[in-house]
Amino acid sequence: MKAVILAGGLGTRISEETSLRPKPMVEIGGRPILWHILKIYSQYGINDFIICCGYKGYIIKEFFANYFLHTSDVTFDMKENKMIVHNTDAEPWRVTLVDTGENTGTGGRLHRVAKYLEGEEAFCMTYGDGVADVDIPASIAFHKKHGKKVTLTSVQPVARFGALGLKDTQIYSFQEKPQDEGGWINGGFFVLSPEAIEAVTDDAQMFEREPIEKLVAEGEVHAFFHHGFWQAMDTLRDKHQLEDLWSKGKAPWKIW
Repeated sequence: MKAVILAGGLGTRISEETSLRPKPMVEIGGRPILWHILKIYSQYGINDFIICCGYKGYIIKEFFANYFLHTSDVTFDMKENKMIVHNTDAEPWRVTLVDTGENTGTGGRLHRVAKYLEGEEAFCMTYGDGVADVDIPASIAFHKKHGKKVTLTSVQPVARFGALGLKDTQIYSFQEKPQDEGGWINGGFFVLSPEAIEAVTDDAQMFEREPIEKLVAEGEVHAFFHHGFWQAMDTLRDKHQLEDLWSKGKAPWKIW
């Protein structure tokens, strides 16, 4: 099975990091968050990736073109004009990098990579800025069982602030960072049938809007409920939280 990673957005809410590089290349523990996402899928035997590039996509291409330089010790023998790679941990990945446009919507990006998905019964898809300990095989099995076009992983993010129960000015309940911030939300980590891409009719469309609304109306979208860890890296604060978990050896998404 293939996995499509949406990695072309501008990342304006974390501009402190993205002025120089695309958000999927912002590092957690010295490796791009995109690398962490690929490692999650790879742990479950999904090693064929299609990465939808856009904003500063050449930086993503450079990372994979020089993967050993980024991840291994190397010796440059200048006299012999050769490079020796030491202690390399080769990944079993096949990575297709597709320039899907800087201002293209997420739906348009999917539409532009459809030709790389021909012949696939289903494929995985997620955003290039979020990590989780999602049971990928279970979500795939769920998708096959219900037989519809879209499975999205639904999550309940931890609230950023405490919640107060109020009656006039009297507080009748206080909960510091409740788990349920107001219902289930789209957490990415989709499983899609290629036919779902047909709902995209315009290059600028966001998949999460008109296309998925159309599919919802047709009864083609089911939620795979994930009760474990999930975190999107939308802001610098999110980045620091993920970095803190990684540095303490408490990163729940590190399943490898």
